[in-house]
Amino acid sequence: MFGKIVAAGCALASLSLFTLSAAAQDVPSTCLAVAKNLHSPELPIHFASFVQPAQTNKYDVTISFQGHSTYLVESPKGITVATDFSGWLTDNIIPTAVTMNRAHSSHYTNNPDPKIKHVFPGWGSNGDIARYSEMVGDVLVRNVTTDMLRFGAVPDGNSIFIFETGGLCIGHLGHLHHKLSEDHYAKIGRLDVVMVPVDNGLTLNHVSLKELLKRVRSSVILPMHVRSAGALPGFLRQMVSDYPVKTIATNRLVLSLRNLPKQPTIMLLPGVSSFPSYDE
Repeated sequence: MFGKIVAAGCALASLSLFTLSAAAQDVPSTCLAVAKNLHSPELPIHFASFVQPAQTNKYDVTISFQGHSTYLVESPKGITVATDFSGWLTDNIIPTAVTMNRAHSSHYTNNPDPKIKHVFPGWGSNGDIARYSEMVGDVLVRNVTTDMLRFGAVPDGNSIFIFETGGLCIGHLGHLHHKLSEDHYAKIGRLDVVMVPVDNGLTLNHVSLKELLKRVRSSVILPMHVRSAGALPGFLRQMVSDYPVKTIATNRLVLSLRNLPKQPTIMLLPGVSSFPSYDE
C-alpha cells in the first residue's frame, strides 16, 4: 500500500515511517475542488448550511479534545484520527491514524504504538517535503506545509493537516508560526472546522490569528495550545466581537453538514480550559 520506508528525522531523534506511493497522492479533494470553484459562475456551489438534513443523516463526525494540540476525530464509519499525537490519549484507545508535528515533544512521538496503522509526520527528511493525500477508510488525510521559524528556521517543517470525511473539511493548524500566503490558502481550500493554537506567543499571535480566521470562514473554531496563563481568555477577548462562544457540555462534539452553525462559532470542549499545564 505504501511506496517506501523513509527516515523522518528531527533535531531530537529519528522516526522510521511509511511514505505514500505516487498513486496514493492522486486522491481528489472535495474541499479543495469546492474552494477552487467558489468564483466560477458556471459551477453552482452549495455550502454546508444549504444541505438538507435528509441528505446528511448518516454522516456524523465526532470530535473530542485529548489535550494540548490533540483532538480525536471519528469518522462516520468509525475511523479515528488523532492530531499532533504525542503517544497517549485521554480516551485510552489506539487510533486508526495519527498526525504529528515536531516543534515540541508534546506534538509527536518517536515510538508510536505499532498497532496504529497510519502515521503521518508533518515534516520531511533528506531534503524531501512531507506530502500526503491518502484515504484512511472514509477519511482523506492531506497536508499543507508551513515553515518553522523558532528554534532555528526550518522550511516546510510544520504541517497543517486536513481531514475530509462525512462531507466535512476539518483543518488542524499544527504549530503554525507565520501568516499564510495566498498559495497556502489555495492549497488548504475550504475548512468547515478549524483547530487553532491560541498561546499567543509560541505560535501565531492573536491579531494574526484573527486575520486567518476571517479568511478561512470556518463554521466551527476549536482552540488548542491553551496551557499558557491567560492564553484562552486573551484569545476570546480578541475574538468576542466577531464570534459567539459556545461551551460544549459533553466531551464529544458531534458535527455534520446539517448542524453546522450558521455563524462561525468558537466552541469550547471539556478540558480545553482546564487541562493540566506541562512544558511545551
